[in-house]
Amino acid sequence: MTGSNIADLNPEMLAAASESKAWPFEEAKKIIERYKGGDFPETVLFETGYGPSGLPHIGTFGEVARTTMVRHAFHVLTENKVKTKLLCFSDDMDGMRKIPDNVPDRAALEPYLHMPLSSVPNPFGGDYASFGDHNNAMLCRFLDTFGFDYEFASATQYYKAGRFDTMLVRAAERYDQIMKVMLPTLGPERQATYSPFLPISPRSGRVLYVPMKHVDPKAGTITFDDEGTETTLSVTGGKVKLQWKPDFGMRWAALGVDFEMFGKDHQTNAVIYDRICNILGGRAPEHFVYELFLDENGQKISKSKGNGLTIDEWLRYAPTESLGLYMYQRPRQAKKLYFDVIPRAVDEYYTFLGAYPRQDWKERLGNPVWHMHDGKPPVVDLPVPFSLLLNLVSASNAQNKDVLWGFISRHASGVTPATHPELDQLVGFAIRYFDDFVKPTKTFRPADDVERAALEALADALGALPAGADGEAIQNASLNVARKIERYQDHSKQSPEGGPGVSGAFFQMIYQVLIGQERGPRFGSFAALYGIAETRALIERALAGQLAA
Repeated sequence: MTGSNIADLNPEMLAAASESKAWPFEEAKKIIERYKGGDFPETVLFETGYGPSGLPHIGTFGEVARTTMVRHAFHVLTENKVKTKLLCFSDDMDGMRKIPDNVPDRAALEPYLHMPLSSVPNPFGGDYASFGDHNNAMLCRFLDTFGFDYEFASATQYYKAGRFDTMLVRAAERYDQIMKVMLPTLGPERQATYSPFLPISPRSGRVLYVPMKHVDPKAGTITFDDEGTETTLSVTGGKVKLQWKPDFGMRWAALGVDFEMFGKDHQTNAVIYDRICNILGGRAPEHFVYELFLDENGQKISKSKGNGLTIDEWLRYAPTESLGLYMYQRPRQAKKLYFDVIPRAVDEYYTFLGAYPRQDWKERLGNPVWHMHDGKPPVVDLPVPFSLLLNLVSASNAQNKDVLWGFISRHASGVTPATHPELDQLVGFAIRYFDDFVKPTKTFRPADDVERAALEALADALGALPAGADGEAIQNASLNVARKIERYQDHSKQSPEGGPGVSGAFFQMIYQVLIGQERGPRFGSFAALYGIAETRALIERALAGQLAA
């Protein structure tokens, strides 16, 4: 996902892009409309913000991934004639207001409370100079791994290098206007002490939340009490920073940001960011508000709490492309982000990828993989879906890749780790995911009398199939067994012979009794991959009580 190296443009694709309703195109069109009747700037600037108060989480990555998709759509709509840049901005000058729960030694950080994150020692050790530097590096490491085209920016470096000096002096000049925006948003107690300027104490190094005794717009200075001592500081050169809401608008004005997305928790503040940007002489960027990610309990994921999934955790169990797909889908809908979502994301990615070559341009531009791969999705042959691999691991108790490849190679002639490296990667992911999440929760249950009879009939039906029967033949044989058993008849459906259809409870029973799980992939596909003889042996072990013991 480079955001700049786009696919070859052609008239059919450009025509489809101009009409596409895919959300990245809808957002890109807003940026084009922004400059309607005038010229584009030399560089259209896309920005994402990052608060390095804790280890980076997937929500942070999601902003960069989604912004990159909009940037790519913009390149296509402008026929790659407009230069763009993606700036990933870290607010590492913010004070550490609380110690994150997921650091090794919380007590060691207590003396550094309220100091800029770029001044707090790194609790994780290593070569990083500060806590902020460490967390910035963790973010950049992943973005680089994923292949993003971006420029990283540190608030500390920008403030200290004078990149914001002009706007900070202007903020001093227009202090009263900024206060008129901010004060109505605060409670009475906070109003009494609020200032948009946060000085960095020359005495303690802490970020001070103190009222201003005097703001001198001509000198560009602020005067305040620092632990009882009246102190005057220049607003330039990194001696002072802005409160986070004014900082948003100031940064937009200083840098000329054209597009920035943020989570729903920022939505009510967006008008404040915009007004301060305008007060400082800038033009507010186009916005895209996305819904928040939730953990398995429905709580917002948080860097400081460390709930939800980390980037590294997702990549331990699935390829990066599955994460990209998860970010593309339904960005305005709140989504739970925990381990259970991974297998589905993997299989959906490869399903979309497989469909792409058969689609026309309208369909392709609505296909997530086009947006994820800069319009150049790879060609991948995946003969076995991830969910099926998981069930194969579960049934075979495979501890290494060789066991699974024995089943796969027998099922799909000529398919080997060398010919299908993507599948080989998924085999490793499946074993790891099974060991960590499926195996500890597996619960086999014994079959009752009706279920025993159904499984015995299923074993006989499988035994009557010709050698090498495919998944479709196995599935049909299974359905024929279930249609004769009243418990599994579904009278709202109709079989090919005109009788009742088959209830999903039949296949759910199979997976509960044979695999120890509530559900699984299509049974015919599973049995074809696992092997008819092996499936019959599994049924025999279940009926003998060897699985539920």
